[in-house]
Amino acid sequence: MNILSVKNVSKNFDGVHALDRCSFDVCDGEILGLIGPNGSGKTTMFNAITSIYPIDRGKIILDGEDITGTKTHEIADMGLSRTFQLIRLFPKLTVMDNMLIAQKYVHGEKLWPQLFKKRHVMNEEKEKIKKAKELLNIVNLGHKSDELAENLSYGQQKLLEIIRTLATEPKILLLDEPIAGVNPTMTKEILNLIKSLNKKGMTIVIIEHNMNVMMNFCDRIIVMDYGKEIAAGKPADIKKNRKVIEAYLGGRKSNIDEFK
Repeated sequence: MNILSVKNVSKNFDGVHALDRCSFDVCDGEILGLIGPNGSGKTTMFNAITSIYPIDRGKIILDGEDITGTKTHEIADMGLSRTFQLIRLFPKLTVMDNMLIAQKYVHGEKLWPQLFKKRHVMNEEKEKIKKAKELLNIVNLGHKSDELAENLSYGQQKLLEIIRTLATEPKILLLDEPIAGVNPTMTKEILNLIKSLNKKGMTIVIIEHNMNVMMNFCDRIIVMDYGKEIAAGKPADIKKNRKVIEAYLGGRKSNIDEFK
């Protein structure tokens, strides 16, 4: 069953085809890798799916519902969350505050009950803090809850950004280069977290340049080049695909095993 479908999506920037009639499906419960050379349109695709960029043509279908043109925060409310290439935490706020900002407050967002701190608002706040602590403990950041986000290591910030998306209770998670620039120990921790989330039923779409990781980590891979999908399939098939080899290596090798 498909949880996300991209149908004939195009996006132009001043005449440049960043996305050119792209179509693919994401199956419920899979880890799907999205790879391609720099500038191939991978992050633009994430931005199109989440309505950061309005698309010029095509449709985005989430869990059977057309979300084309839907506001970004509404898409998050519908169960699709994402991270970014560049970390987008609030560096001057604490780890806990970063977690709380990501959660919806049913009553507390309204001024009147906030002013008088009615019991239901206070109870809701306690529940949000409890949930945030539980999520932080998953990645061993519970003891850092009062630290400013900017004081965390780079790898810890990556973990916080991923775990913060879970506060929105997503069904599908888009991860844009979650291990880029991270040391091997933290890379293993981040990948273990992603695998754990997937085992619990979350659908993951991941952009990453580490081909060794992608080929051994993903259930299925889609390859993009010049804004188009040029291949899709199991990692073993992608390694031998001629179009993929040419996109990465100009046809020099019989596979892409040389990428680490």
